[in-house]
Amino acid sequence: MGVESLSRPRIKPEHRPYQTVDGHVRIGSVVYGIGAEITDPDGWIWTLVQATDGSRDIHAIAKNVASRHCGITHEDTLGVLEQLYDAGHVEDATEPCLGAFSSTEQNRYSRGVPLLRWMDRSPRASAWQAQLSLKQSRVLLLGVGGTGGYAALALAASGVGSLHCIDYDTVALSNLNRQPLYGESDIDGRKLGTALRRLREINSDIDITGDELRIEGASDISSLLSSALPYDVLVLCADQPQHIRRWTNEACLATGTPWVEGGYRGPIASAALFRPGEGPCFVCLHDAEDERRELRLPPGEDEEIASPRLPWNPVNAVTAGLSGALVAHAALALLTGIPPMASGLRFGINLMVPHDTAFEQVARRPGCPACGMP
Repeated sequence: MGVESLSRPRIKPEHRPYQTVDGHVRIGSVVYGIGAEITDPDGWIWTLVQATDGSRDIHAIAKNVASRHCGITHEDTLGVLEQLYDAGHVEDATEPCLGAFSSTEQNRYSRGVPLLRWMDRSPRASAWQAQLSLKQSRVLLLGVGGTGGYAALALAASGVGSLHCIDYDTVALSNLNRQPLYGESDIDGRKLGTALRRLREINSDIDITGDELRIEGASDISSLLSSALPYDVLVLCADQPQHIRRWTNEACLATGTPWVEGGYRGPIASAALFRPGEGPCFVCLHDAEDERRELRLPPGEDEEIASPRLPWNPVNAVTAGLSGALVAHAALALLTGIPPMASGLRFGINLMVPHDTAFEQVARRPGCPACGMP
């Protein structure tokens, strides 16, 4: 499918172009990673993008440009339009929505779809194609505490079609400083039932289910992933038991399930995502992170002295909320491709020094004991 398949091409509203003082054309907004600048010494590119307003087909656009700029052919116009479409700046004005969405859903997602369209650098006829990917998706979420509660809220509000939550814990007063799904009246009650009720209040248009289950090994996660209808993404928001990330990595490698994990470590909140078979796995990334750290410990000294483990991880609503939002963002990126994110990527923020972002990306490691690359 190319630009010629569009009935009435238009520059996305969020990508509205403008001319710089030196006559160049800037398109896609001034957001790094989206915007682009086009050299336009003869001014015909500006005429072209102005004409691509959704009121004309490609032939009428070419005719408009040719009538104002001698020597510019239909092929010239079509070639630039194709490049703009491939770069994600152009959509079809006659396909504002898809029939899969009710009027209620169109209203519900009327603010989120433009953001997806703004961030999308893929050629699509309609901005609602990404929202349809969410509507058709099935997500398994492990842990609805701090990170998991915020992630679940974001995923439900964003419109994932099916969200299945796993938790086995009860609500404690100490949870309420960072777990958004619970209140004082829920103390001593089971988390899962309350979480499901609150999530259904957020979005009744999607399927929200859950199981009270204590994860005790990779086989428990594999059993969940081996349901009759496969999950598109697993979202890991639990940090206990100690080896749950390695268990999840093992189960997802075995089933080919993309997955996301994240959380907080003091003032640092981060998330990571993995696509089995398409890059490094969790163990690849974890081992590379360990090797990168320069702790400068004396010989034989336990690294615990440099990175102490406390009985409870210090956290508040900000660090839990940030980690949950980052985890949800990574999951949505896996489901929609917006923005494209590489497997084996960890990203986040250090609240002590906001410009010192948490970022790590590694290649798949030869001889990895988990993903078994020869």
